Amino acid sequence: MTPSAPSGARLWALGARPRTLPASLAPVVVGTAAAVGDGRLVWWRAVAAGVVSLALQIGTNYANDYSDGVRGTDAVRVGPIRLVGSGLARPASVKRAAIAAFAVSAVAGATLALATSPWLFAVGAAAIAAGWFYTGGPRPYGYLGLGLGELFVFVFFGLVATAGSTFVQHQHVTLRSLLAGTTMGCLSCSLLVVNNLRDIPTDTASGKRTLAVRLGDARTRRFYLALVVAGFASAAASALTHRPWALLALLAVPVAMTPVRTVLGGARGPALIPVLGGTGRLTLAVGLGLAVGFALG
Repeated sequence: MTPSAPSGARLWALGARPRTLPASLAPVVVGTAAAVGDGRLVWWRAVAAGVVSLALQIGTNYANDYSDGVRGTDAVRVGPIRLVGSGLARPASVKRAAIAAFAVSAVAGATLALATSPWLFAVGAAAIAAGWFYTGGPRPYGYLGLGLGELFVFVFFGLVATAGSTFVQHQHVTLRSLLAGTTMGCLSCSLLVVNNLRDIPTDTASGKRTLAVRLGDARTRRFYLALVVAGFASAAASALTHRPWALLALLAVPVAMTPVRTVLGGARGPALIPVLGGTGRLTLAVGLGLAVGFALG
């Protein structure tokens, strides 16, 4: 380890990939706001839902770090720090960190399931399995190039996190929460897509066949744009569910301009790293607009 290398808590915080974490918290805020007006909000359930989503995201990030690291597919990286691939942490330690984060998510999820519906046990188990097997196990689905990683993100960090946060409040899912979940799912997917766009050269060389590798550079850039546009379109559609103030989400359009221009402008390698932060901020901005709009409605 070089003297300038991060260590201690800062190392593990960087390994959790903080630029991606808005994708876990924003849907919970939006889903909780979507339940406003349908009955009394139970705030501890909203907090527990946030813990479930955040711990699941962190666990997935550590699990991805561990699995890619031991396979050697992170030997050459141009993106955010990888603990195992860079040699800054032992694989066993990163694996334990992933398991610990998944355990926190499971405990918080079990508490919600006991308070609301036993079906949440199955949903939580499926989410943890999807997080681990994205790059883990003998046949990681993230390496198949079939878009299953993007589907996982859309379902669990979009629909489930958003509509699930509405469900734990009043035990029903609304059209409003599903439309908002579509918005958050599209924006969360765009984070994964720009990450994989940056890694196309190294993933190709290491045999990691992501959807971006299969689509190629140009089509992956267009896919990123399509996800951002779809996110705004579904946000606007949610205003039709008797919540016209949800159109406040469109105030985030200027936030989208810089990351979209960077992606469409052909930026590569390290030049795409700031797009992760920009897309995370976009996810937060759209989520805040929807949440405030739902609450005002």
